[in-house]
Order: sequence, then structure tokens, then C-alpha cells
Amino acid sequence: MTRRTLPTPCYVINEAKIEENCRILRGIMDRTGCEILLAQKAFSLYALYPLIGQYLSGAASSGLYEARLSREHFPGESHVFSAAFRPDDFPEIFDYADKIIFNSMHQLRQYGPAAKATGISVGLRINPQHSTQTGPAIYDPCAPGSRLGVTRGQFDPDCLPLIDGFHFHTLCQQDAAPLVETVAALEGGFGPWLSQMQWLNFGGGHHITRPGYDIPALESCIRRVQDAYGVQVYLEPGEAIALDAGVLVTSVLDIVENGMQIAILDASAACHMPDVLEMPYRPPLQDSGNPGEYPHTYRLAGMTCLAGDIIGDYSFKKSLQIGDRLAFEDMAIYTMVKNNTFNGMPLPAIAIEEAGGQCRIVKTFGYNAFQSRLS
Repeated sequence: MTRRTLPTPCYVINEAKIEENCRILRGIMDRTGCEILLAQKAFSLYALYPLIGQYLSGAASSGLYEARLSREHFPGESHVFSAAFRPDDFPEIFDYADKIIFNSMHQLRQYGPAAKATGISVGLRINPQHSTQTGPAIYDPCAPGSRLGVTRGQFDPDCLPLIDGFHFHTLCQQDAAPLVETVAALEGGFGPWLSQMQWLNFGGGHHITRPGYDIPALESCIRRVQDAYGVQVYLEPGEAIALDAGVLVTSVLDIVENGMQIAILDASAACHMPDVLEMPYRPPLQDSGNPGEYPHTYRLAGMTCLAGDIIGDYSFKKSLQIGDRLAFEDMAIYTMVKNNTFNGMPLPAIAIEEAGGQCRIVKTFGYNAFQSRLS
């Protein structure tokens, strides 16, 4: 089976690209001695965990279910963070975590002693209060009013016996320079206690595998921190592991006109690529151009009842026809993990593209994926 014969809509994940990204990350680990984890919140296609696990040190989870997935399918360490843990998450979550990171002094005091008693390494998420992002505030953990991380003013040094490591996560699709800035801010606020930590987690948002990323600057920062404070540095990128590693293949169902040509697809921005609306952004599309760049311009839209289920405007060298297939790029990250069945929309199948362009379907979804969610 190839992309041309797959059912649509379908996420197609390129195995070779995943491995290429992992090799880049492994090189950083080997040269610096840091540990790099897969952040499952961006990519949790566990059919590829055996491959990714050959290169990385473990996985980072955002709660109980991801922690269980990590323990059951990913070799190596399991780190778990949540903005707040439910009381009934414990003690089950202790069975899955090697390191657990709390988001507040209150939860650290409440659950940290029990975690340490089971042999788990305990961390605290801190907020350096240094914003480096220029995008939407919804993605800025250091924005005013952020609920994520303990600020310097909230930190209680009396709790240091409970804390083995600090964790911060402030970046979103950024290069190394903002990380260097953030580490300096971290040292300014929490420097007196860094040498008392066993580990320091730099979080995610590092676009390490993007062309042009300043890997030498990242490695220099890692080495300096490890040497200065005697800590083990961790990074937990999600996007970098599956960056540019997948497409969403979709078919044109109909073409309507209202001041312009509008192609209605069997894929939906609202259901299958929600970051298109949340960021918002216009996803890259193979064999297309900007509006007006080529002779035929279309608005591409989903088939839901949401008026705003618009993917974007694109131009093509040839006019689109009903039944044509299109492939949206960079659809491995924050798609499968965030999709939904609004309007009863079918979820896309998931396929892995192997060497030579052959594809194998690893997951399909039918009516039960919709029906079983609600009762």
C-alpha cells in the first residue's frame, strides 16, 4: 500500500524522518552527557516507541494516562508532571513514575513525602518569569497570570529536603538563544539552590531538529550548567522528535463557490488539525502556493457545521477536481493527540510509511470511536 491507495483522511508518519530526528537528538546526548526525553503530549504514537527508545532516555508525561502509556511501551525513564494531581491519581501514578514534578508548594508538601518514600525522585516546576515568546499568550508559561510553575516569591526554601530537581518549561518552537536567556533568568532567581539539586529539566519547546537550529549554543548551555552546578540536565522536546515527519492525506469531496472557489475536504481543521485554529496558522500543503501565486486559488475547508472550519487559502497550477488527494505537511505533531469527533466526524486512520514508500496502517477508527466516548 502507498499514499495513493491509503484511505482518507489518514495521518502518514514517515519512519525514516523520525529516526533522522532521533539521531540528531542522540548526538546531543552523546556530546554533552544530557538526557533527552520524548514529550508524549506532542506525539504518542506508541507503535514507534521501540524505534524512538533506541535513541532517547525515556518519556515525559503530563498525567496519569500518559505515564501509564510510557511505562507500558517506552523503555527508559518515566517523568511525570501535572499542573495539579488528583488525590486518586495516587498511588497508581507512583507505579509509573521514576521522577514526579509538582507544580505548587502545596502539592509538593502534600504528596512529595509519599513519593520519596516509594523511591521516586521529586521535582518542582519553577517559573523564571522571563517571557521570550512573541506568539499568542496562550502558549507562554511565563505570561502574567500563568498557573504554571512556582515563582521566586512563592518558593519556600524550607521544602528543599523534599526536592531533588527543578523543572522549567518556557519555550514554544524556539531556538537556543531564548533558552540561554531563560537559564540566566533562572540563575538570577533560583541560583542559590541550583547546586543543591541532583537534576535540572530544561523542559520542551526546543526546535532542535529544525534546519538552522543553533545546536552548538544549546550544547554550550547544557555543559555550562552541568559543570557549574553538578546537575544532570534533561530536555523533553515533543515536536523536535516528530518535526516534519508526517502528513495528513485528504480527499476533495465537493467544490462550491461564494465569491471564490471553496473545496470541502474529508479532513477538518477543527477535528483533525486543531492547532490550525488554536495557534492560528496556515499549514503547509504539498504542491501548492500562496493565494494568487498559481492560476487556481481555492479556500480549503472541512466538512463540519462550524463556519470557521477553514484550513486556509491555497493556489494550484491545475484546477482541483472532486476526488483529488491533498497532503498537508508537518501533521505528526499535536494532531493525533488533540483530534476529536465533533459532529461525529470520523477520525483519520494512522499509517507508518516505511522504506521505499510502502505504508502499513496501524490504526483505524470507526463508529465506536465516536459512540463509546459519551455513554
